[in-house]
Parts: sequence; C-alpha cells; structure tokens
Amino acid sequence: MQLDQNSLALLLEAAQKLDAGFANLPAFTPQTPGAARMPEVLNELATRLQDNYPYFHPLYAGQMLKPPHPVARLAYALAMFINPNNHALDGGRATSALEKEAVAEIAAMFGWQDFLGHLTGGGTMANLEALWVAGQLSPTKKIVASEQAHYTHHRISSVLQLDFESIPVDPHARMDLNALEKRLATKNDVGTVVVTMGTTATGSVDPLPEILSLRDRYNFRIHADAAYGGYFTLAQNLAPQTAAAFAKISEADSIVIDPHKHGLQPYGCGCVLFRDPSVGRLYKHDSPYTYFSSAELHLGEISLECSRPGAAAAALWATQKLLPLAKSGEFGKGLEQGREAALGLHKRIGAADKFIPAFEPELDIVIFLPNLDSQSAKSGASSAAPSLSEISAESRRIFTAAAAKNLHLALAELPASFFQNLPTTIRRDKPTVTALRSVLMKPEHAEWLDQIHSILTSVW
Repeated sequence: MQLDQNSLALLLEAAQKLDAGFANLPAFTPQTPGAARMPEVLNELATRLQDNYPYFHPLYAGQMLKPPHPVARLAYALAMFINPNNHALDGGRATSALEKEAVAEIAAMFGWQDFLGHLTGGGTMANLEALWVAGQLSPTKKIVASEQAHYTHHRISSVLQLDFESIPVDPHARMDLNALEKRLATKNDVGTVVVTMGTTATGSVDPLPEILSLRDRYNFRIHADAAYGGYFTLAQNLAPQTAAAFAKISEADSIVIDPHKHGLQPYGCGCVLFRDPSVGRLYKHDSPYTYFSSAELHLGEISLECSRPGAAAAALWATQKLLPLAKSGEFGKGLEQGREAALGLHKRIGAADKFIPAFEPELDIVIFLPNLDSQSAKSGASSAAPSLSEISAESRRIFTAAAAKNLHLALAELPASFFQNLPTTIRRDKPTVTALRSVLMKPEHAEWLDQIHSILTSVW
C-alpha cells in the first residue's frame, strides 16, 4: 500500500486551516465516548483490513477496482471533519456548491451545458433515477437493454414496476441492431432503450450512432449507461467504431457515470445527468421541514436519495481541480494507458497457443480461455476432445493458481460464441463458458505486462 507520510502531513495542514475558519466560536469540550480505546480498535481494524485483495497494486487485475487519487482521499477525509449532508442546502452549503461545480464539469465532458444532474451513491442508484424518470414519462412502455447490460436494469425495472426485455447481442457482446429493430417494429411499446457504453463483463460498447438512427424512426428515449466506460470519451486511442459511439453520447436523453470507477474516487460516487432540465418537475415534493433556509434550488429537490455525503462531492471536486476532464490531459492519458495495456495483453495471449482470447478489447477489459485442446495435444493425451465444462474448470484452477503468485484476475460466465477461435473439436456441452477476465484500469498496468503475462504462462 506504501503509506504516503507526505499525504498525512498535507491532511493535518489542511485540517488546521479548516479549523481556523471556526475559531470565533465559543470553546467547548466535545464528548468522545470510548476515546481511551480508540488506538486498540484502530489497530485491530488495520489487522482485519489486511484480509483483502491488494486492489491498489498492478498485480491486482481482476474487478473494476481502482485506487482513489491521493487528493480524493485527503479531500474526503478533510470534509469528514464537518460531515456535511448534500440533501438540503443547510446541511452542506459548501459541498453542495462543490457538487454542482463538479457535476457541471462532468456534463461538459459530454458536451452538455444546460442539463439536470447530481451525484448519487453509485451507478445502481443513478440508473434507478434515470429509469424512474423514463417510467414517469412513459409509464406504460417497456425498458429494453442488451443481454450483456448490467443485471441491475432488469432488477430496477422490477422495483419500478416497469416491463423489461433483453435484446440479444452480436459476437462482440454489443447490442444486436437487427434484433433491436425487429423488436421495435413488432409493437410500439418500447419507451426506453438502455445503451451500454462499456459492459461490465467485456467492456463492449453498444452501437450508439445506429441506435440513434432507430430512435428517429421509432421514437423512444435513450439512456446511456456509461457507469464503467463514460470517462473514455476523453481517450484518443479508441477504435474508430468505439470512438464514434462516444462522440454521439451527447445525443442521449440521460447518462450515468461512476466517478468511483475510472474517476479516481472512493466508493460510493455515481452521477446521473438528464439532457432536458425540465424533468426536474418530476421530483417535486412538499416536504414541510427541509427547504426553509434558502429560495435556491436544493440538490435534494432533484434527487430520489435524501441524505448523501458531502465528502464525496468534496473529493470529486478536488480531483477534477487537480486533473481537469480534458482530452490530452493527465487524466485522459491515464485512460489511454489502461487501454494500451489491455491491447498489449490481448496481443500476447493471441500470439501464443496457451490461451484463446475473445474479441479485441474496446476499452480496458481482456477476456480469454485456457487452450485445453492445445495443452492436451502437447502432453500427448489421447482422451476425447475437451468440453466447455472442462475449460471452465481449468479457468477456475488458473484463477486460483495465479492468485497464489499474487496475480489476481476475475472470472466471467460468457456465451461461448464470444470466442470465435475456439477449436472446432471442443465439445459444446453447454452454451456458456467460464472465462478469465482482466480489467487493466490502472496506468501502471502498462508497465507490468511482462510480469502479468509471465505469471499467466507459468500457471498454465
């Protein structure tokens, strides 16, 4: 983890400056129950927290876990001395202003100046708000998303009592345009199409430009779920089709992005944006106790969540102040490094015969299988051709063996059709296969490819 003593010194200095702003108050002695045992409890906690994967290290290349930027950690901790609540303005005056500024910068990244939006506890709540607005506007119509969209869209639709339907995907895990158009033409009952700008399993980006063309013909809302992939709108090394999709994201009706993924923020920090600010009317309520301190619009008046941590807004604001959301900036270059790392690992895997990669990564996720057929041939085994079930079992074994050497991957159950280079001799005893999955979202991953690949080949 490499504790940064300089960061602790910066926090102390900033905390003293914060404290000076309240020096005019009468002195008092705060009550701190259990103060004498705090060192004991914190030391025990430090020991308990060691029971974690090393998410901060480049050899952690599994799930979407990226360490917060040091300035985000410090800003969050500093704000926690105040512990503001960004629901009502009188609960978080400074951090409410910081949230509005930070959210406006995210919206501007997508080309929006006039919009409605705010932070949320994460992508699930942000997507719930987007689909809640969609349901308020078209209460009798369906929500549709691809089979590779995040599972929460189906669950959220159930919570909101909205009909939901999945659309098949193509061999690259993107929404199948022919299947979508066929569904739209069948019946005029689709109110919202969820377009995933980076699927959780494979990082695939749905074909937004073509879906926008379908919207012109079939009149539905488009919700862009960019919780994982949204920041890649700043990357300048995307494949042409992917870049074209991100170039059109400003034409969506709503967008969700998670700063706690690629945005270098602590959990939980999501964000929901609406292109039409007038949807704010849908949030109107008549609370008798929340809105007496100011005639100014409160964040709580445009949010389904009530209490929300102002510290999250402070952390996001500080990070974007340090690393502006601009193409060719330091922030964008970090995204580009992650994508280069993913392309590099994909190429190395494809160049040998130990593993079988899926399609080329669009963002920074690499998916691959152990080549059981090749390994059987090398060992001289004369048994029957391996099955997808046997490949799945070997993926799980490699996952465990790599972890024993400090390389931490992830597993994903995916359609076998995503692996076009599977030998024809493979017995397809089931439609899906357990694949190895690597999310290379840290800039440092590009420098660690040799070691990552070396460990992979050593355990297989």
